[in-house]
Amino acid sequence: MSITVEEKTRLISEYATKPGDTGSPEVQVAILSSRIATLTEHFKIHKKDNHGRRGLLKMVAQRRKLLDYLKAHDEGRYTALIGRLGLRR
Repeated sequence: MSITVEEKTRLISEYATKPGDTGSPEVQVAILSSRIATLTEHFKIHKKDNHGRRGLLKMVAQRRKLLDYLKAHDEGRYTALIGRLGLRR
């Protein structure tokens, strides 16, 4: 259900704002988005996994908080990130 180390490393290198960056909102949102996508596929098969669904909802809420923070502090970075991830229309 979790993402692999290689996938996480790829996301960190792709979305990092500077070398060695692992904690910026962009990186955190990208990792959460990958985990959310993985869990969404899991729930297509395991429809009655309500305990896992709770974790998914917590991840979605955390991603929303990070995106709200980014939008409030730097709207340019916010629009660039949602464009790269394809989150909004």
